Amino acid sequence: MRTKIVRRCSVACAVLVFACFGLFFGAASAVSDTTEPSGRELVVGTRVAPPFAMKNRQGTWEGISIDLWQHVAERLHLRYRIEERGGVQDLVDAVASGKVDVAVAALTVTAARRNVMDFTQPFFETGLGVAVPSNDITAWLPVLRTFVSLRFLQAVLALLAIALLVGALIWLFERRENEHYSGGAFRGLVAGAWWSAVAMTQAGAAQQGPRSTPGRVLAVLWMVASVVTISVFIAGITSALTTQRLLGVVRNDNDLRSVRVGAVVGSSTVDFLTEQRIAFRPYPTAAEGLRAAQSGQIDAFVYDRPLLAWMLQQDFPRLELTPVTLDNQNYAFALALNSPIRAELDVGLLDALRGQWWEETRFRYLGRNATN
Repeated sequence: MRTKIVRRCSVACAVLVFACFGLFFGAASAVSDTTEPSGRELVVGTRVAPPFAMKNRQGTWEGISIDLWQHVAERLHLRYRIEERGGVQDLVDAVASGKVDVAVAALTVTAARRNVMDFTQPFFETGLGVAVPSNDITAWLPVLRTFVSLRFLQAVLALLAIALLVGALIWLFERRENEHYSGGAFRGLVAGAWWSAVAMTQAGAAQQGPRSTPGRVLAVLWMVASVVTISVFIAGITSALTTQRLLGVVRNDNDLRSVRVGAVVGSSTVDFLTEQRIAFRPYPTAAEGLRAAQSGQIDAFVYDRPLLAWMLQQDFPRLELTPVTLDNQNYAFALALNSPIRAELDVGLLDALRGQWWEETRFRYLGRNATN
């Protein structure tokens, strides 16, 4: 009897020991699965996109996005290696297929990309910029457009209508007292309109001026009013021409429909132009598109604004960036769908973006344009 009890106790102890070992190894496996993304070497994909990702003379990667990634990875104790990709679409495909764990460059968050990949917290807010030739006939298109616009024609017609009305009143007051306005209604109206136009331009109102009291009162009022009217009209036209010249050929997305536009294949610019139904010529890289704009093959090249500003400053002095910003966008790190490191990257990014380090980094690369 005692032997059976001992055997049963031994079996129970063995089962308990195996259960403890199972729980221990299960917990260890769970911990290993949880910490695995941080423990293994991550593949970080990037592409040349100054000033966010670029190589220095020593061949080392640097830039706003690269520095931010290195800062966050160091604080999270992540091991990684950087692999270069050829273009935007190559980088997107690599992330979507899982060939790279994180894409660190100048990658904008779009709905189409969000369907095939995840994104971290945005770290830079920007938009699309428009580069145009600085010394080209297209720079004067807004000025010419102003002179044929409906508002300009309306202003001119309103001014002429007032002048004709004053001329008609002068004829009514002077047709019996002034021989210049006699001889029939048509002749008198023409003479009155002529005098009204001369008085409006201050070119000699005393000639053939009205002689009746009502006519002279009207003449004084008209000459004073015309001085104010002409001054306001000239000031308005000057302001409009100056504004149009400063804004350039493209002031909004609607202006892109009347010029030849270029864009980079696979970029978020293509999505925006397609959505707005704006025709464009595709180019494999931004540099090729800017060269086309510089040579006159296209009138405007649309691309991410900070990247355009950097490229124009470095290599394309004959092009200028218009003040207009289209389609507000956010830059973020791209991850594979359901990436296990997204949560810790978000925490690391939020912590880094609040510090003085981020302000100094942006200022180092963008100077006074370091606005988020």
